[in-house]
Amino acid sequence: MATESNLAHTEQPNAGRRDFLYVATAAVGAVGVGAAVWPLINQLNPDASVLAMASTEFDLSSVAEGSSVTIKWRGSPVFVRHRTQAEIDEARAVPLNELKDPATDESRVKEGHAQYLVMVALCTHLGCVPVGDAGEFGGWLCPCHGSQFDTAGRIRKGPAPTNLVVPPYQFLSDTVIQIG
Repeated sequence: MATESNLAHTEQPNAGRRDFLYVATAAVGAVGVGAAVWPLINQLNPDASVLAMASTEFDLSSVAEGSSVTIKWRGSPVFVRHRTQAEIDEARAVPLNELKDPATDESRVKEGHAQYLVMVALCTHLGCVPVGDAGEFGGWLCPCHGSQFDTAGRIRKGPAPTNLVVPPYQFLSDTVIQIG
């Protein structure tokens, strides 16, 4: 008969070594899963062409007073209007209680640059592009459903629920803006 001293595994296993092996195996597994999943997550990031459109610079010196231009930002049209003093005065004279979506003219332009109005050129009703210098309020008219916006891009009449959207922009100099 075999005695206890002849058995191959008579001593207690080393618990510290076993714990180290568990931790090391789990760490290697986690790194492997991370390495396999990272390309799948990274492919959800926008590509270079989208990042290039994230912001755009525009020189305002090409816009004559009383006129507007349409530029493209993130695939959407943007109105840039060089307003006259009469248009600014008219927009500031409107009582807020007459507006469907109350907003002051000052809140829709940058301080010190009230003559330049920058707005996303999509009607907030169904996304049509409004026509400039049209409608009862001298601003923009959406020909599809009749929404009318004033000289500050605020909804005055029609089915549009909110004002034309002012995108994030900043002045890089007195004549150059960066949208986005």
